[in-house]
Amino acid sequence: MMLTTTITRCAALLLLATPAAVQAFQPSVHAAVVGVRRTSNNSNMIQLSAHSQERRAFINTGAFAAASLLVSSPVVLPEPALAEGDDEIQEVYFGCGCFWHVQHEFAKAEKTILGRSDDELTARAGYAGGKLGRGKKDGKVCYHNGAGASDYGKLGHGEVVSLKIPTSKFQEFAVEYCKLFKDGMRPDQGGDRGLEYRNLVAFKGGSNNALTQQLIEASKATGDQLGFGVGKGSDDDIPKLVWIMDIDEFPFYVGEAYHQFHDGFAFGENYPDKYNALSQKYVNKGEDFGTCPNGR
Repeated sequence: MMLTTTITRCAALLLLATPAAVQAFQPSVHAAVVGVRRTSNNSNMIQLSAHSQERRAFINTGAFAAASLLVSSPVVLPEPALAEGDDEIQEVYFGCGCFWHVQHEFAKAEKTILGRSDDELTARAGYAGGKLGRGKKDGKVCYHNGAGASDYGKLGHGEVVSLKIPTSKFQEFAVEYCKLFKDGMRPDQGGDRGLEYRNLVAFKGGSNNALTQQLIEASKATGDQLGFGVGKGSDDDIPKLVWIMDIDEFPFYVGEAYHQFHDGFAFGENYPDKYNALSQKYVNKGEDFGTCPNGR
């Protein structure tokens, strides 16, 4: 069973997942993934582990290719300064359900791992991974809105958070990403599900980049909860599976200012006012968050 219907939005999380709800759609998909991985003669499967029983393989098969959906246009974030001796700054993005909570966790990681200040944060909520029309419509990608303008879901995008980080620090951020999951499931899996909330990770070159192995190692270090597939664009939302995307082919499109540094999706998940104020702070500094209609 593949779940492709979007049930709710971040705010509607309020259908908090019960164990029964999670179990209702988990087993059959997991079995399908494991089945593909165990088919050693499948020429479309890239095996990344010597242990066939582990779930660390790339699924590049039509069974998991997404239905053709839609697309959008890239954003340029402020380039962080490189300290002497630092390595190349790389743009990446991570998707794990509603982007509000994910942005908060990665903004916090930028501070703890990289020592960045509020003025230097690169974590931005936005959209990525859609296929139709090369990602955008009318030059933009937007959240759901009454005018129906350039709707990210109709364009096949998922909610993601973009970062600019040193390549040498990618695995530490990948560990933070994997820690968002519990038993391979997103924290909002029982409410927000469907292609708009699918699990995504992107970097230059996608599965051909050596960062792929670092992502797999990060998953192993946090309980080996996840499987990984080669994203083709507009991919299905499959529990316990993360689509790896080529960021050049599937670029990031920044979300509206009102989505930036937002409180979390769960009841009571309210962040400090200082954190919420960062959105207006970056607007005041001249950052462009697009011209989409207000969809709140």
